[in-house]
Amino acid sequence: MEFRTNGSVIREVLSLEGSRVLDIGSGDGSLVRYLTRHGARATGLECGAAQLEKAHSYATEGDEDYVEGVGQDMPFDDASFDTAIFSNSLHHIPEQHMMAALGEAARVIKPDGTVYVAEPIAAGSGFEVHAPIDDETIVRAKAYEAIGKIADGGLREEREISFHTVYHYTDFDELKDDTIRIDPTRRELIATMEDELRARFTRLGVPDEKGMRFDQPMRVNVLRKV
Repeated sequence: MEFRTNGSVIREVLSLEGSRVLDIGSGDGSLVRYLTRHGARATGLECGAAQLEKAHSYATEGDEDYVEGVGQDMPFDDASFDTAIFSNSLHHIPEQHMMAALGEAARVIKPDGTVYVAEPIAAGSGFEVHAPIDDETIVRAKAYEAIGKIADGGLREEREISFHTVYHYTDFDELKDDTIRIDPTRRELIATMEDELRARFTRLGVPDEKGMRFDQPMRVNVLRKV
């Protein structure tokens, strides 16, 4: 499987310059800022208060903004965006709402617009290091199943791209803080198994100049509004 960065795949598939782009489940805003740096007019949709606070803590790259809300009930008018992105976020939407979220993405993009869905595959050291906290094997499979049903939601699939990427944590505390910020209910669980998690972090990660590196196979599905 070819090594790619998430950003390089986005730039290959999407025309960002001047485009109105929605990042659904925008987390700490890293992708929103990336999109803005590459010419998009980007909006992040995020339901987590801690994640929104983190996103607002960074200096802006341009005119990007953030809106609180959920993917299955978006607070946007029809045809507001050229592109909607789910980046590692569709599987975080409750299974019973995944199809609704894809339908909402179709609603808020313009005719012939694009829905770009990037999902991590349940494999690799990036998956394994988090598995004791939250084994996402099933929800990631359910997200892929939902994508397979998109014809019911006014979308058609144009292409599927598989690639291998990596991500980094400077140290175990960064992994812990990120994991809790994404889902604060994990705090108590992490406290009960912190020694085990630290050991997995050391065993599975590869030290490099950025800290500890973890590999993650990815799948991107590019969907077109019909």
